[in-house]
Amino acid sequence: QVQLVESGGGLVQPGGSLRLSCAASGFTFSTYAMRWYRQTPGGERDYVAFITSVGSTHYADSVKGRFTISRDNVKNTMYLQMNSLKPDDTAVYYCNVYRNGRDYWGQGTQVTVSS
Repeated sequence: QVQLVESGGGLVQPGGSLRLSCAASGFTFSTYAMRWYRQTPGGERDYVAFITSVGSTHYADSVKGRFTISRDNVKNTMYLQMNSLKPDDTAVYYCNVYRNGRDYWGQGTQVTVSS
């Protein structure tokens, strides 16, 4: 079965950096586009970034120029390098794959940006 496991979250000061990872299993990772989303308490799950199977990328305007999405199709892992973090980036971050007509999500990893 499809499994997505996020890691790498934590507490960081404004202006700091974190790198999130999403380990994937149960499907042919190298052939699927992948996405990062984030959600604040009481808020909707918002799109953050997208990467195709061959590495083309797209970002939400709010993170463009600060975040970088990447993938390693040998390790079946997706990454999100987050630089110049702001308090508004505080959220639970989820990785996502859309496969066979449905969305799959990981359990999420908490990112808190605070001094």
